[in-house]
Amino acid sequence: MPQNTDDQFYTRADAHIHLANEHCLDTSRGKVSASMMYALARFNAWVSACGFENGADMQAARAETLDYFVAQYRAMLEENLDEYIAHFAEYMDKTEPES
Repeated sequence: MPQNTDDQFYTRADAHIHLANEHCLDTSRGKVSASMMYALARFNAWVSACGFENGADMQAARAETLDYFVAQYRAMLEENLDEYIAHFAEYMDKTEPES
């Protein structure tokens, strides 16, 4: 679980997942995933920019900002991959109907 979460953390995450699942009804999961990653990158660039007075200060912290977000994403992805590995049969029930 990510550190420093508030009581609405998973509610917000689930809302984004629900929206992504809706988009999967009319396009591929890969396309939806790519759009979500782009949107998150764009949003995080904006969140980061809000913490600076000017572009030069933001440029000076660029590497640190990238390292932070990449490390956070990696940790969250690792946690979720491990959960899916441990519960694969339950989460990915591919039971075929009997003929």
